[in-house]
Formats: sequence, structure tokens, C-alpha cells
Amino acid sequence: MNTLTVDGKLVTFSNDDRNLLEVIRKANIELPTFCYHSELSVYGACRLCLVEIEGRGLNTACTTKPEPNLVVRTNTAQLRDIRKFTIELLLASYEHDCTTCSKSTACKLQDIAKRLGVTKVRFKRGQSNLPIDDSSWALVRDPNKCILCGDCVRACEEIQGIGAIDFAWRGANTHVVPAFNKGLAHVDCVDCGQCSRVCPTGAIVPRSQIDAVWKELDNPEKTVVVHFAPAVRVAIGEAFGMPAGTVLPGQIASALRTIGFDKIYDTSFTADLTIMEEATELVGRIQNGGVMPMFTSCCPAWVKYMEQYYPEMLPNLSTCKSPMGMFGAVAKSYLPDFLNIDPKNLVVVTIMPCTAKKVEAKRPEFTTDGMPDNDYVLTTQEFATMIKQSGIRFQDLSPEPFDLPFGYKTGAGVIFGNTGGVMEAALRYAVEIVEGKPLSNLEFNEVRGEEGIREINLTVGELELKIAVVHGLKNAKKVVQDIKEGRKIYHFVEVMTCPGGCIGGAGQPVYFDKAIRTERIKGLYSADKMLQMQKSQENPYIQELYKNFLGEVGGEKAHKLLHTHYYNRKRISEEGMSILENVGNKLSISVCVGTNCFMKGSQEILKRVLNFIESKNLTDFVEVKANFCMENCDKGPSVSIGNKVYSNVSFDNIVKEIEAQLEAVTK
Repeated sequence: MNTLTVDGKLVTFSNDDRNLLEVIRKANIELPTFCYHSELSVYGACRLCLVEIEGRGLNTACTTKPEPNLVVRTNTAQLRDIRKFTIELLLASYEHDCTTCSKSTACKLQDIAKRLGVTKVRFKRGQSNLPIDDSSWALVRDPNKCILCGDCVRACEEIQGIGAIDFAWRGANTHVVPAFNKGLAHVDCVDCGQCSRVCPTGAIVPRSQIDAVWKELDNPEKTVVVHFAPAVRVAIGEAFGMPAGTVLPGQIASALRTIGFDKIYDTSFTADLTIMEEATELVGRIQNGGVMPMFTSCCPAWVKYMEQYYPEMLPNLSTCKSPMGMFGAVAKSYLPDFLNIDPKNLVVVTIMPCTAKKVEAKRPEFTTDGMPDNDYVLTTQEFATMIKQSGIRFQDLSPEPFDLPFGYKTGAGVIFGNTGGVMEAALRYAVEIVEGKPLSNLEFNEVRGEEGIREINLTVGELELKIAVVHGLKNAKKVVQDIKEGRKIYHFVEVMTCPGGCIGGAGQPVYFDKAIRTERIKGLYSADKMLQMQKSQENPYIQELYKNFLGEVGGEKAHKLLHTHYYNRKRISEEGMSILENVGNKLSISVCVGTNCFMKGSQEILKRVLNFIESKNLTDFVEVKANFCMENCDKGPSVSIGNKVYSNVSFDNIVKEIEAQLEAVTK
């Protein structure tokens, strides 16, 4: 162990310590930061973690490696002044209406300003009136509150491998924007919201549906039922000062009744239902030579990622709807008769840890007879706000039971919220199907953990079952590429977009410490053990639903209500961008820069086409556009010349066609 001195105290450190900032925090000194996240790359932009190193002057702690015998000071008069000065500049430069901001009390800027004793801003406030991007059902982006820390940019690129947002322009005009300054709904954003999770201010936040839900609750003609996801029960307490991972399903039921919901159900019930269908589908694919591997399909951001980046592999996705999707479909078709109400007066509200679920609920695949299966999707954060709006002392509530039949669940349904949970729940049923006997051990510890990619081989009867558990889309991309290129062979792959699974979703209470995720994961495994049953197939109300309503598992009615299919999607749905314009042009050329074509080299083709046109002095004869989809994603790169689309085309062939068409139109 090596040592250095921090504010007069000797502090030990090891080679595993990433930087001086982490060593200082081990010494119980909390240096303020905006741009530092232990799971993201070191950036050093905010300058709040400046320290004074003897003989070296001022340095950012996050970018400085710890060295033996360093003498570090963190709390000098100069450092305090610099930090306050920086915060004042940030407060003056942007719009910060703290009392009305949805991030209030969870905002790092607000918190650090209070910690540093910033009581006034000495600088004239800048005027910013940039348009708010509310194009997405998942997120609202307010660039007027952005402090340019870059956290969202790095999360999108480093966790998800997408890069849907980035810095644009320079100097005082620098902003963080989606590609081509489009709205989030019109680029390749998958709606996961991890950008909003790491954002220290209110620049990117989940889109709220609170007011719409209150309107339904206040309508006496409506019967409003609610169901909430497994991950909500181990995170909601954080919004009321309770430790992360505290399991609170009964208190949630009590709060929901007090708010005014008519029936309180648990999405874990349809997580059990999902397992019945998904495990049956998996076994059927294995035994009948179906498309392998089978990917899970309960994460909407992952499904959208596949639609956008790997449409040729959509047959690998399970056809099962998510537990939320299944609940909505069953509720809208079963509950009107069960509750003796008009179907038009039934409103289904769901509480999810996820922002992408808001978009899933709007998909046409999740409607029945023209009606949405889930009418509204609230995040855990929104639910906490409604509790506070109602004046409920959540921490003092006594637990209350759920309503039956959709409030009964097994432990298998509850662990869905963890990375590896869907896999483990499916194995608890699939292994019994294959082996034809009850499991001797219900826990599959091999699939548990927090590593980004976990590979497991299990012996199931005479089958060597090859499975993988993945969280984070950047990790998912590696697994998919390994499968496509023949480096890996699996039977079943679970993918969750958010780190840690649903418990780390962007709709959960804001957190910046990975230890919070770990405690939530422990909480769900604890809840699994506390329940009477741990296998989905043992749920008596699931058995009753199949017997009296759905028919056999995987049967015709079950397939109609509980399964769906996914489609190749456009990445950018608006019109293309004109790059080289010519009024009265004679030839139009469009190069697709959508995701698949971009990955296959369309950007380089566009650059070479522009260079060719300029070098040949053809700018008076052509117009060049960047288009965003030509519906030939599996055959890219695609280029439109005149009225004809050419796919999988080389630059040389493009030049020949341009010359041929120009010759024809100039004759």
C-alpha cells in the first residue's frame, strides 16, 4: 500500500484506485463534481474537483493519478473561491428556475450551490430562449438548463454505444443536441433515458403524465386500475429517505389506494405469465429447430435497438410481449367482465422504472381493437411526486394487500427487475419442462451478478444449454456481433438496456452511486425468498387464467393476446437534409446516412460524392442530400440518383451512374 497526504492526514491507496478524487473520497472528503461518474470515462470539464498539490499548483483530482508522498490540499481559501465562482457563473449562464424544475431537490447544481454556500449570483444572467424538445414520449430536453458537463453524451456513447446526442457548434454557441439538431423522437435514440439519469440538472428529464392520470382519477365514470413493476418496490423508499433496496410492496399498495386508484395489481403477475409463454417458446425452438439464439424481448429500448441496428436479426427476438404489454392486453380483455364495467370506462395505469416504457405503450402493436392496452405510464419518480402531492407520509404507512387475481405473484416474477432475473425465472420453468421433474435447487447463481456480459453453460437433461446475460447496449452489440460472425453460439440470451437491469432504469429515483444499484438488486432477491412461491408455473391465479380464459400455454388465444412481432424501423423520420443545393438543378442525388447505411460506410461515400462533384465543377447541375432511410437497411449503403435507388453500391459505380444520368439530361 502507498500513502499520500490529504489535508494533513495520511491516506493509503492502491493501484486499483482510479484517480486522486477517489482516494480523497476514501478519506471522507466529498469533493464536488458534475462531470465525474465512476462508470464513465474521465472528462475533467467542470473543474469543481480542483485541488492544490504541493509543488504542482492547481490540478483536477479526477484526472490526476495518485502518487506516493503527494501532499494535497482540498480546502484552501483559493479553492473555495474558485468553486463558488464557477457555480455562480453556471447559475448566471443558464435558466435555473429551481422551484418549478422537475429535477428540484435531485439537482446536483442546486445541491452543490447549497453546500458551497452560494447565496447570491454576482453576474448578470444570460438570456437563453432555446426551443424545448418534447418530440419524444419518453424524455423532454431543455437546452436552456444544460451546463455542458457532457455526462449525457458519454452515457449514450459509453454505456449504450449509440451516440444519439453530442456537442455541436463552438465557443459560446456550444450546445448538446441530437444528430442534425433533430428532435429525440427523430434520431436513433432508443428512449432508455440513461442520459437523464446522469444529467446533473433538469436539462433532460422523463416526460410526465401526472396531470393526465389525475384527470382520470377525478372522473367518477372511470375505473382506474394500476399495476407496478418489480423494480419499483425496492426504489420508491429512496424518495422518502429510506435505504435503497427496502422492499415496500404493501406500502405502495396502501399509497395507491389513498391516492384513489380503484384496483391495485402487480406487474409481477404478468411477469409470471411472460415466463410461461417465453420458456415454452424457448423449449419449442430448441426441440423443433427454430431460430437460435432466442433473445428476450421485455426491454423496449433493446427491442428498438434491434429494430434500428440489426433488423435482419428480429426473428431471434422472442415474440412474447413484455410483462407490461401482457398486463395491458389481459386487463383490457378480461377486467371489463370481471369488474362488470363498460370497457370504455376502464383506464389502465402502470408504474415503471423505465422511460422507454412510455414509448412502448404508444406502439401500434400494443393496442387492442384500436384502444391502447396501457393508457398511461408513470415512472417511479412520478409516483413519488403523486404521493407527495397527496400529502401521504409514505414512510409511516402500514402495508396493505393487493387486489386479486392480478395482484398475486411468485418470486420468479419479482426478480425480473434484476439483470439475470428474466433468465433465472425462465430457467425455473424451462428446466422442469425438459427434465420432467421438479427442480432440486431454485437459485441459478450462475446468472446473477453485475458483470456486463455473463456466459453460462448448464446441463439440462441431455442438453448443454448455452446462455448469456447482458446489460448495457454497448455490451449487447458485442454479443450480437459475436453471434453474427460465428464466434459465439448460444441458445438463450437475456438483454437489459439499463445498467443492473430495470432496477437501474432512468425512471427510478436519481442516484449517482453504483452501490445504490447493488442494494436494489439485493432487495429483489430478498423479496423472492420472502414469497410463498418461487416458480411462475406454481402461481394458482396464472393456472386459473389459462384454464378459464387463455386456454393452453402458447395456444391460439394466448398467442393473440400475449405475443407480437417487431419491424425494421426508420432511424430519422423527417425529410432529408440538403447539403449541396442548386435551384433549377437537373439531377438529384441522396445518400442514406441512417444507422445501418452509416455503419456500412455511407458517410465516406457522401464525402467522396461531394468531392467528386466539386472537382468536376458539377455543382450547377446537381443537388446532394443526406437522407435518413430508403427502406433498404439490410442492403446498404443506399444511394438515390435521379429516381432510382442503388443499394450495396460502390463509389466507382455511383460515379458511373452520375455521369451517365448527367449525360442523358444535358443532351
